[in-house]
Amino acid sequence: MTLLVAQTEHGAEFENKKVTTDAEELLLDGGFVVPKNVSNDGFVVPGNNAFGNSFRDYNAETERKKIVEELYRQSHINQTYDFVKKMREEYGKVNRVEMSIWECCELLNEVVDDSDPDLDEPQIQHLLQTAEAIRKDYPNEDWLHLTALIHDLGKVLLLPSFGGLPQWAVVGDTFPLGCAFDESNVLYEQFKGNPDYNNPAYNTKNGVYSEGCGLDNVVMSWGHDDYMYLVAKENKTTLPSAALFIIRYHSFYPLHRAGAYKYLMNEEDHENLKWLHIFNKYDLYSKSRVLIDVEKVKPYYISLVEKYFPAKLKW
Repeated sequence: MTLLVAQTEHGAEFENKKVTTDAEELLLDGGFVVPKNVSNDGFVVPGNNAFGNSFRDYNAETERKKIVEELYRQSHINQTYDFVKKMREEYGKVNRVEMSIWECCELLNEVVDDSDPDLDEPQIQHLLQTAEAIRKDYPNEDWLHLTALIHDLGKVLLLPSFGGLPQWAVVGDTFPLGCAFDESNVLYEQFKGNPDYNNPAYNTKNGVYSEGCGLDNVVMSWGHDDYMYLVAKENKTTLPSAALFIIRYHSFYPLHRAGAYKYLMNEEDHENLKWLHIFNKYDLYSKSRVLIDVEKVKPYYISLVEKYFPAKLKW
């Protein structure tokens, strides 16, 4: 497959194949066919989350509601264009820790995401639940399995050795800075306390950008998504561009759930967004209190790490 990547390794297996599609299939760039509906024994979207409520229901009266609302209030007030620029410069140096991908996965046993209204289990379980669900439905896309495993590793920013950042600077939905806040953002009203809200340089539709400039040129709110993207890039991963797009924008719900900010996207973004839509179903709906046997699946994921990453990464 091409997926707009320089690597030809993924494309070779499809190069000489004739691809046919029907109404039940989605044809991606490079002749990559993805079924719209997986087989009957594939992943089934559950009706409710672990607390018995609808997924991403920020109005549900649960014990986590106040925690989630306060996190978004802090995020929407404090995530500014200048703040993100400083954080990207600081953490882009990747000079804090050297460790393997799996060592980082194990660190997530210490992390619970306060922005998530759907689950309060340790994050390593969410990573494996997502990866295993995708692995079942897309057994040949090993890059997507690994992407699911690592997509939230940036949440180690909550730990003291990574700066011990507050939850609002690590988790929650992401959104562009440098242009007007779209009303599709969760708890949109909270943005009125953000200094950028009334800044004429940043509060128009385009702000500092031009239409079609590409999301790679857009400053996103700082958090685990952007940090893990920087780590993967700086450590020269061989994952395809679709994987890096998923890592960086999987929390960008205003885009992939509401269709907001599409005017900033370029052609490559539109192609990669197809993969993010596939990934998102598993990221959101695989959250469960049924835990994965970590030691049982560990050898498989270690083999994928060895394929796409160096043994030790700079974080």
